[in-house]
Amino acid sequence: MTLNPLANPKGLKLVCELCQKPAYIQCTKCRVTYYCGVEHQKADWMGIHEKICQSLIALRQAAPFLPSEEERQKREKQLLSKKEHMIVLTRTTGQKLLFEGRHEQAVPAAMQSLRFAIDVHGLASIELVPSYLILGEASIGLGRLNQAEEYLAQAQWTVLKTPECSNAIKSKLYRNLGLLYAAKGEYDEALRQLADDIYHSSEEFGTGDIRTSGGYFHMANVFFRQGRMDVADSLYSEVSNIWYNHLLRIVQLRTKTPATQQGIGPLIPEQLEEEDSLDEAQEAEAIQVLNAIYDMREHQSNRKPQDLALVCHALAMLYFILYDIQKAKEFGRKAVVASEGDPNDNLSRSVVEFMKILETQRVPN
Repeated sequence: MTLNPLANPKGLKLVCELCQKPAYIQCTKCRVTYYCGVEHQKADWMGIHEKICQSLIALRQAAPFLPSEEERQKREKQLLSKKEHMIVLTRTTGQKLLFEGRHEQAVPAAMQSLRFAIDVHGLASIELVPSYLILGEASIGLGRLNQAEEYLAQAQWTVLKTPECSNAIKSKLYRNLGLLYAAKGEYDEALRQLADDIYHSSEEFGTGDIRTSGGYFHMANVFFRQGRMDVADSLYSEVSNIWYNHLLRIVQLRTKTPATQQGIGPLIPEQLEEEDSLDEAQEAEAIQVLNAIYDMREHQSNRKPQDLALVCHALAMLYFILYDIQKAKEFGRKAVVASEGDPNDNLSRSVVEFMKILETQRVPN
């Protein structure tokens, strides 16, 4: 990572990627990104620039002369496709960093996603809301609650004036508002917002979807802070079950014996099954949520054996999916021990079968 000092020609305005103040250094890898100083350059590199550095060249360089309208339209279509990809990449990265607790680093990714969304969809589009929400959640994590309120107010206003807004976006908005009120210690209002989150997410994805489970998890955290442990415990169990079932489906698909061909001609399956997968943000969410529940269960004096066994089994499957076989075996063994006192034979059998699968896997050196 090297820097190139700038002496800006008269009349040429170059601004910092993060703060929009006059820029004095340049990224020497892409040469199309500028910063006010080393601090912002490093922050952007760690947050998102390392991932998108080379991709920015084609998006920011001056367009070449193209003689025909057909060529110009083809280039515009290619650029639009690249910008749409950048929106997804930067948002996923920003969300991943939030789940990892790296709130400061999530800001550059969210800002980039917002810029590309504005460029593609315009200033008033509902498509800007997910970027505002990442910025809002990052601000909450950094304790900048006034700034978080500004981002969430902008998101809320955009949602209110967009009648066709999806339940998925409404769910994310209410979840962030719930986090804001929880951070302010206004727990009753936080629970109301999170209830709206769960309602809209359930309408969009269903009550047992991992995208709905985040609402249950944050609601459980609020009840936990209020000392209402019985309610919190039931919600943590719901979150564990949702992730357990989702991860089990992925493991079953990955370890499924391929169909064998019979007769003459190519094999044509009756129905092609696409493997469920986790994107980067969902991987980070699963690690954060399931480990938090595991830590809570492990220190719980009155826990039920099946609760600890289930979350250990879920973590074992998660690390198997992430190809971390050593951790998968570690949590698999913990699941075996915990399930010994569990009357649920189905869970015990599932753990044993999974451990057999793990025994065939080699731990990388």
